[in-house]
Amino acid sequence: LDKTKTAMGARNLRKYIEQPLVQKNDIEKRLDALNELLDNAISREEIREYLSPIYDLERLVSKITYQSANPRDMIAFESSLSMLPHIKYILSEMTSPLLKELYEDLDTLEDLCTLIKDAIQEDPPLAMKEGGIIRDGYNPEVDKLRSAKSDGKDWLAKLENDEREKTGIKNLKVGYNRVFGYYIEVTKGSLDLVKDEFEYTRKQSLSNAERFITPELKDMESKILSAQDKIQKLEYVLFTQVRNEIKKEVHLIQDVSKIIARVDVYQSLAMLASENSYVRPVFNDQKIMDIKEGRHGVIEKVMGHGKYVPNDVSIDENSPVVLITGPNMGGKSTYMRQVALIVIMAQIGSFVPAKYANLTIFDQIFTRIGASDDLISGQSTFMVEMLEANNALRFASEKSLILFDEIGRGTATFDGMAIAQAMIEYIASEIHCMTLFSTHYHELTFLEDKGLGIQNVHASARVDNDHLVFEYLIKKGRSNKSYGVNVAKLAKLPDEVINRANLVLETLEENNVEDRLIEEKQVQVIEKESEVEKYLKTIDPMALSPLDALSTLIELKKLVK
Repeated sequence: LDKTKTAMGARNLRKYIEQPLVQKNDIEKRLDALNELLDNAISREEIREYLSPIYDLERLVSKITYQSANPRDMIAFESSLSMLPHIKYILSEMTSPLLKELYEDLDTLEDLCTLIKDAIQEDPPLAMKEGGIIRDGYNPEVDKLRSAKSDGKDWLAKLENDEREKTGIKNLKVGYNRVFGYYIEVTKGSLDLVKDEFEYTRKQSLSNAERFITPELKDMESKILSAQDKIQKLEYVLFTQVRNEIKKEVHLIQDVSKIIARVDVYQSLAMLASENSYVRPVFNDQKIMDIKEGRHGVIEKVMGHGKYVPNDVSIDENSPVVLITGPNMGGKSTYMRQVALIVIMAQIGSFVPAKYANLTIFDQIFTRIGASDDLISGQSTFMVEMLEANNALRFASEKSLILFDEIGRGTATFDGMAIAQAMIEYIASEIHCMTLFSTHYHELTFLEDKGLGIQNVHASARVDNDHLVFEYLIKKGRSNKSYGVNVAKLAKLPDEVINRANLVLETLEENNVEDRLIEEKQVQVIEKESEVEKYLKTIDPMALSPLDALSTLIELKKLVK
């Protein structure tokens, strides 16, 4: 979803996704804004261009507040503010309530922009205390000191020429270093040309030259260095004054930042809708979800345009619980995720990947999709599954959406089936909320006939010449096969395993497993308690040391003999 151009916009989009809207009015206002930006492609592109140079205003404000903003931060701030009048002008032409509201609330902060432009150099240094920050013409005292410093440099150049003429030393030069200050340098070969009347005082000896100072040069050095020191101190004071002026308007800047973030999100979602042929969802006050040719935005992007198989969704208050059967890899989980993503996108005020979408507004979405073992805290897949399912069963309301993907698969077949059936019945009879429930327990499809508001759909597949073909279409009605052995064949399991699996499957299908279990229970004979069983009853396994356990095992082995 992220087509934002600013850091504030990206953060705001994340916030929208984490906190979808639940009021129809608020959603419609956002959709109206998107609609207008979608219809005005040129204005939308211009907004994107003006958003691009805007730095992270929220971060800059934070740095200004804590007085850590450097001169380059100020230039970044000024260049960002200079985009605001252009954005405001484009917004002035918009008619949707939300965009009009943003236009009216957007302060272009031109006074702050002018202040920085007048005060700070265009390409200032990072350091705050080394000068070169304040622009010429902003402060008379800085200009005066700069002039003195500049005159001093001209004077030094003239001094060098004069001394060369006076002494006849052509390679004489005037230099400067931080330790010794200004000096006149004469090479060793020309030292005999230095006369006493020149008033040269030796300052430093080098291997190939001598450095001297004159009273005149000493006096000018004092003036130049003093001017330099004063400039640096004064520029720092002026910079902090500018920064403090901006600090006074922190709340105003934060408001502007929020408006820019919202504009950025709206243009991003409009851009997305334009690029991907998304449609505007409509909302109903009944319990109806009617999606025509819905798509999964992410998978569609990965697969490329036109390759994703779209699916319809039709749920109403008469049958709000949808039981989805079908083979692994047939598209059940994708279908469920697709529904959730369309709902979230619609409720953040975005257009959605579908040909048509008529939705009810949900208060919460509860999911249990995929196995995420919590091994560190010692919880099994099944335990995690049960905890997540419990969260939904306890806190879902009639207006919630529940997505359960293959609940109960982490335990024994009949346990899992019993739990899955109990959950479906509880949701249908007690919670009454829209639910998508995928399962491999095809036996549960009979629940459609119990009058609880449960409908069967299935992910369709077919076998062509012993090859499994997934159609990725969700069709009405139940699936009677999981095609598990066919999927195993696709995974290239050894032929021996596949053949054996087919034989076992045929045997199981011929015999009704449940009937067989009941018969076994009926013919069980209660046998007399054996010596081994008696011995086992006397043992506390937790109290045994490893050696005791081994000797106990040896004793049990003897009893069996």
